[in-house]
Amino acid sequence: MMKSLKHSFFIIILSINGFVAQDMIMPKNKKLYDPTSDAKVEIADAVKKAKKEGKHVFLQIGGNWCGWCIAFDKKVKSNDTLRKALEKNYIVYHLNFSRENKNLDVLASLGYPQRFGFPVFVILDGEGNRLHTQNSTNLEEGKGHSTQKTLTFFNNWSQSAIDPKKNSNW
Repeated sequence: MMKSLKHSFFIIILSINGFVAQDMIMPKNKKLYDPTSDAKVEIADAVKKAKKEGKHVFLQIGGNWCGWCIAFDKKVKSNDTLRKALEKNYIVYHLNFSRENKNLDVLASLGYPQRFGFPVFVILDGEGNRLHTQNSTNLEEGKGHSTQKTLTFFNNWSQSAIDPKKNSNW
């Protein structure tokens, strides 16, 4: 009984620490993921904008409950090289997955990317076609995400990287 009580107490402390850490990364009044957002409409708008601007769509799928999701976003926004690569090549949408709204129909249309855990990234072209699904663990290094691996991922799936004209001379 005492062992079980200690174990429960330990779990509660870890949970509280996780919530506090998340709030330090993302203030409560600014949420990265919006459970009330109409993902179908938002993705369609992102695709339209990407086509117009000659970019791809970068879907970051996760939730405000996900420490790794928040940490990835913070890393990209705080690293000039990553931020510029993302802004240059992609229209970004944070697709919510939470108790309030799992967006299961949208995730099904994207090939069930949630099977990789969260965050997970999906690249769409300017027509809305899924080009790639990226398991975020492949971008990890140590206790976070690797700048170099993330930059390589961003660059390898940009519109210019998969342009047939640039790749026909192989």
